[in-house]
Amino acid sequence: MGVRLGYKKTDVGVIPDEWQVRQLAEVSRKITDGDHVTPKRESQGYYLLSARNVLNGRIDVSDVDYVGADEYWRMKQRCGPEAGDILISCSGTIGRVAVVPADFECVLVRSAALAKINCSSANGVFIQYWLQGRRAQKQIANSVNQGAQPNLFLNHIERLACPLPPLPEQRAIAEALSDVDALLGALDRLIAKKRDLKQAAMQQLLTGQTRLPGFHGEWEVKTIAELERLRLVRLSRGQVISKRHIDGAPGDFPIYSSSIHNNGLFGRYGDFMFDEELITWSVDGGGNFFYRPKHKFSVTNVCGFMRAEPSRINYRFLAAELQLLHSRKSFDYQSKAHPSVVRNEYVVQLPPLPEQTAIADVLGDMEAEIVALEQRREKTRALKQAMMQELLTGRTRLVCATA
Repeated sequence: MGVRLGYKKTDVGVIPDEWQVRQLAEVSRKITDGDHVTPKRESQGYYLLSARNVLNGRIDVSDVDYVGADEYWRMKQRCGPEAGDILISCSGTIGRVAVVPADFECVLVRSAALAKINCSSANGVFIQYWLQGRRAQKQIANSVNQGAQPNLFLNHIERLACPLPPLPEQRAIAEALSDVDALLGALDRLIAKKRDLKQAAMQQLLTGQTRLPGFHGEWEVKTIAELERLRLVRLSRGQVISKRHIDGAPGDFPIYSSSIHNNGLFGRYGDFMFDEELITWSVDGGGNFFYRPKHKFSVTNVCGFMRAEPSRINYRFLAAELQLLHSRKSFDYQSKAHPSVVRNEYVVQLPPLPEQTAIADVLGDMEAEIVALEQRREKTRALKQAMMQELLTGRTRLVCATA
């Protein structure tokens, strides 16, 4: 297939005729890595960044080291990060890219590299987005030195090829993508706030510290074992579902396993074990509890499952209470949350069924709001990826070439 009019083939793909391709070294005043001497760390002071602190689009200081003033000024002689410089993770996890924000004082260890972009020829934020994109990440992957720990060396970073529109177009692209990142950041903060509010509501409502209007009276306090003796719940475990089983009966019914990620989804299957409400949990590692609404599904042998008597227990309420109790416990991955462990480990408080249902409805509405925000965030992320693919290759233009 030929190249369309006004475009040309290059080492970085098809780009507009007026765009140029330059190596990162050609648009940088300096490219270097962090200090090669192990610095003296302090409990507070100036940020000491490593590869783990460089995430795509931002610098993460939730787990960061510090150096004192003497080390800081010594280390600045080598690289001296400044606002607008590009940081690249170059050891361990390779190729994550962020721009140093304004009024942010830091120094680097060797696992992070720095590029000081020449602002007369390139826009640092545009370069950051290009380096995050699929084509640049492919260049990085092809350059990595594969050893016990992968490394991206400075000569590889210097040779990274970048397409360069005219500066006004670079700025316009950077601004458009930055706006989407700002929206994503706002959604992240809102979701975190809503999750904190839900956690606080769980703490208040599931323990009886706060009662919903119209409800009074005492709550029952029982271990899971006592509930089982009263025939109000019944505990058991799933069954082995191997790849051979799945290949032999392909289908769309979900299989849940021990993972706490992706709602515990393991795969899909042509058969099912249940078509009812249940509570499941991970046996391995004392994993969390999940409420399973009525649908056709299976659980593997590393999952426990719990049936409840619906005339006395609301499944959603009990699952939420078990999740709250689990959040207060400490498990390691050597622990096994067998039904025999769960029976005696968890002591639950049960109000009458109407109050259980009312509490479950409140928490369910809060969770539905969070899920809707998470879906919006995923759509925004997909939009950003599509915008990067269009704007960073020149397929869609924001500023005409003569601007």
